[in-house]
Amino acid sequence: MTNRKLHRRQILKGGVAAAGATVLSAPPVLAQEQIKWRIQSHWTPGIEYYDTIYVEFARWITEATDGEIQVEALQANTVAPTNEVLGALRRGLLDAAFIFPGYWIGRIPAAGHLNGNLATWDNHEEMQFFFYEMGALDVIREAYGQYGIYQAGPISFGGLAVYAKEPIETADDFKGFKIRSTGTPGRVFEKMGATPVFVPGGELYQSLQTGVVDGAHWGCVSTGWGMNLQEVTSNIVTPDFLSHSNGEFIVGMEQWNRIGSDHKRIIHDAVRAMSANASAHFRHLDYIRMKEFTDDMGKNISTVTPDVMQQLRAKSLEVVDEYSQEDPEYCGRLGDMMHEFMKLTGKV
Repeated sequence: MTNRKLHRRQILKGGVAAAGATVLSAPPVLAQEQIKWRIQSHWTPGIEYYDTIYVEFARWITEATDGEIQVEALQANTVAPTNEVLGALRRGLLDAAFIFPGYWIGRIPAAGHLNGNLATWDNHEEMQFFFYEMGALDVIREAYGQYGIYQAGPISFGGLAVYAKEPIETADDFKGFKIRSTGTPGRVFEKMGATPVFVPGGELYQSLQTGVVDGAHWGCVSTGWGMNLQEVTSNIVTPDFLSHSNGEFIVGMEQWNRIGSDHKRIIHDAVRAMSANASAHFRHLDYIRMKEFTDDMGKNISTVTPDVMQQLRAKSLEVVDEYSQEDPEYCGRLGDMMHEFMKLTGKV
């Protein structure tokens, strides 16, 4: 990943636009009181993308605000366990989080739409226009706002790739397949005949090694590789069942309301820029890792048949409709947008 220094002038006058952010202009701003933010991720040091994506994002904000927002990037569980981060944000123990929305689906069902629905968008542009042009992000921000959280936006963590012990190629291969999965993907896999199992990240390697699960997804190929899934599986399943499985940048509402409009604009632009950067970064690494998987490790890339993707798409929309019924205020509107998106892009 290219290591560029981003400053307020670059972001506000379009310096981030080349990385995918909206070009915005703003009048000169006066120096503001220095703000210190502690942010936490669900990632830990030692995995490649901890530094190249997460720590880099924190650095971008600090530099782009000319140091007026000093961001300290903390690893998983430093201040609060991952599944308690929302509460830590509300109580001011943390200021923000660079994290995975799948953890909150039980409390904020709309987070599932931010994370992504299987077999829907095919590329980063489609994902972005669903959120920003069709208005899905506005609805999701309302849902998070009920919990005192500001949703700054999605950040691509690459696709959703399954590592498996045995090849997965046909719909029958899903029958009885024990897969570590969460959120909306877990519901879809269950409809395909698989058995979704929740396994904490720290136990994932051992669960595959001992047969607790037969397969797992932890983001894309390269993020799964960072968890060493390649060591305890023999197959990477292609294509990605979701082209972009998103993370998020969320901020405690009190902290968000304390910063000025110029700082908010910088953060919004940095989120969109990092999503584009991370998408390219992960995709590049995915190809490198798959080549290592086959050429160096002698393992297999299995490819599902086209009818499997069609079935996944149909089941995914069933799950969208189920969430719409369970949460009509937010998921109901998002579900309507998703159906509109699917028709607009010719997928249904």
